[in-house]
Amino acid sequence: MEKKDKIGEALLKVALGYQVAEVTEEYAEVDGTLKLTKRKKTKKDVPPDLKAVQMLLSGESDGGFLQWTDEELELEKAKLLSALKEAEEKTVVQKTTAKKTTVKKSATGKSVTSKNRRK
Repeated sequence: MEKKDKIGEALLKVALGYQVAEVTEEYAEVDGTLKLTKRKKTKKDVPPDLKAVQMLLSGESDGGFLQWTDEELELEKAKLLSALKEAEEKTVVQKTTAKKTTVKKSATGKSVTSKNRRK
């Protein structure tokens, strides 16, 4: 793959926005050695970049987007960011509404139902 192709793919990725997986690890000293105590995996969304969109569109042969003003490009960026935020909120709502139900017998023999939320 040529450098030009790699640059084009990277520019497209930045113009469209992308997601990054991030791992955070915490270590503690136990018996004189470092041991992993906590590992947290998260995903972060990187929003679309307006300058990358402009650079990408300036190379288009049809010229349709080249006629857009900075204000129109900003509005398009705002729409894309809004759609990204809605998708994130939908994911959070789906995760928080998932519930786990457990049935236990109490000391008196009656069934006790508890609902635990998943995190």
